[in-house]
Amino acid sequence: MNKKNVIFLSLTVALFAQCSLSQRTNAPIDRQSAEENYNRIQQKFASGWNTWDMHSTLTHVFLPSAITVDLNLTDAKNNRMDRFQIGERAENMPMMRPGTHTYDGCYTDISLEWRGLKLRVQSAAEGSDNVILITPLSGNNRGGNLIVKPKNIWQLSNKITVDGSSFTITAENGDVVSGTVKGKNVKTVNDEIYMSADEPVLVCCGTDRTMEEAKQLIQSHADAFIQTNKQKYGKFYELYNAMQTVMAWNSIYDPTIRNVVTPVSRLWNAGLNGNSPMGGFMLFEWDTYFVSTMFSIDNKELAYANAVELTKAARYTGGFVPNVYIAYNNMAFDRSQPPVGAISVWNVYQRYKEKWFLELLYEDLLKWNRWWDNVRQVDGLLCWGSTPHDRAREGITDAYNNIKGATFESGLDNTHMYDNVLYDSVKFVMRLNDVGLSSLYIADCDYMAKIAEELGQSRDADELKKRADKYRKNMSKLWDDQKGFYYNLHTDTKQLDPRTSPTCFYPLLAKVPTQKQAQRMISEHLLNPEEFWGEWIIPTTPRNDPAFKDNFYWRGRIWAPLNFLVYLGLRNYDLPEARISFVEKSEKLLLKSWLEHGQVFENYNATTGVGDDYSMTDKFYHWGALLGFISLIENGYYPYE
Repeated sequence: MNKKNVIFLSLTVALFAQCSLSQRTNAPIDRQSAEENYNRIQQKFASGWNTWDMHSTLTHVFLPSAITVDLNLTDAKNNRMDRFQIGERAENMPMMRPGTHTYDGCYTDISLEWRGLKLRVQSAAEGSDNVILITPLSGNNRGGNLIVKPKNIWQLSNKITVDGSSFTITAENGDVVSGTVKGKNVKTVNDEIYMSADEPVLVCCGTDRTMEEAKQLIQSHADAFIQTNKQKYGKFYELYNAMQTVMAWNSIYDPTIRNVVTPVSRLWNAGLNGNSPMGGFMLFEWDTYFVSTMFSIDNKELAYANAVELTKAARYTGGFVPNVYIAYNNMAFDRSQPPVGAISVWNVYQRYKEKWFLELLYEDLLKWNRWWDNVRQVDGLLCWGSTPHDRAREGITDAYNNIKGATFESGLDNTHMYDNVLYDSVKFVMRLNDVGLSSLYIADCDYMAKIAEELGQSRDADELKKRADKYRKNMSKLWDDQKGFYYNLHTDTKQLDPRTSPTCFYPLLAKVPTQKQAQRMISEHLLNPEEFWGEWIIPTTPRNDPAFKDNFYWRGRIWAPLNFLVYLGLRNYDLPEARISFVEKSEKLLLKSWLEHGQVFENYNATTGVGDDYSMTDKFYHWGALLGFISLIENGYYPYE
């Protein structure tokens, strides 16, 4: 080789080495700029008229000034009702049937029945104008009254003036909204306008309109939204309708964080925050990431809001996204929940391709990923746990550094799988390598690596890929070749645990099994009517397990997030017949209660497909809509990666 070639080769090697080094170097991330982008989106979305207040679905609030018009009822005996929540079970509470609710509040529709009164409440908003039409649904409402109540909320001091059937609200920031109430006026007392509930009532905020003009405005808003979506989704419209409706009605503005979020349901939210004059919010971890993903089908702002507000909670826990995040920085400081954040965030990003969204959440998600490996790893796989913390005992003393706390981290609160599992009070984990957790963690590593590469974080991407490969290899310890299935492994006895659940199918999501193994898992277990198959699927407890008959919360019932995660796993393999049947059965389960009663349940009976057969199932819980989201993905309306 001549001298010139040697020099050229040396330069080439040097340049290659420099290039390789640069590829392993993480690019800087401007999280401050990302925060500014997010704040602008929140400020823009948190404006105008909407059902922002969590206390009642009949409270209409104009943001940012919090000008508020509330609707109450009295019956013929002067009993009064000021709380209208969807899915209430308490005696003498209103029965609510939610209808269409646009995300931005430009149209809402809900019906109610209470003490013989039957009413439909519709609204249409344009800028600072809002019309609220209350229509009797029966010929005689027995002398009941509708009370129109301009009021202050969130400890503000807006000035309220009421004169007969008219009112004016002047906000602290200078905004002014005047209104008129039309119908059969009964009386005005203490700034409350009483109207007969036997005749239509119209509340005009801003521009004064006749009853006919208001009806035309309302109908035009309804048609614009409903007809557009019927045309877009065709025969799958009701699946979208159920999903969009449950998410829109459950979205609120919370003044403690000055942002919009979507609790799992208004009823759950009010249960923990109902006495707080400032409102309050409650976000469960995997529930909120799932709703963020569902929102991203057509609403960027709410998809971002829920993912961001939840992920930011990790900044208070020392590196993990908590099991639950409540107003005033209250949260579970001892435990997390299933690691589905990176999966959700990546798919939301794929819809809108705004890199600042990834930049804003990246550091928190990466710390969380490392936290699992550092804190919950035993023998190369993960275990659920509950780690002591100075604030971890607040309000949850019976589920702290024990098996109950660790089970709560799994999200499967009373599952049969952990009935006889021991707890390690030194390592603060169950003595059980968990199939579901380890599989979700591998998927989390895979998606985090995608996010890292997208942001130029090549060193992090290499780290994440290596960690995924390590855990994927260790999953072989959980495979029983004789039974063709994955099982949890006791870390103390080194024995596989025979009790299973849909989480044992999660290795499909992590792309752990071979095609042959996946076929065995499906044919021998998923499609086995003695275990998981049937008219209604997929039960949290196999049908041949004694705990299936308990039909109590996570023991035997069907939960939409498990269907969703199993479905995502099926997409990774050539199993078309099983996947299609799985999609159709999930869709059928959602539509059963939605079409009959307008309900989207937290969980369902695995024998009858009924949701409302016992008290521990919320009637309007947003993740129940994952049963329909599955079908929207399968039929090309959402390009899930």
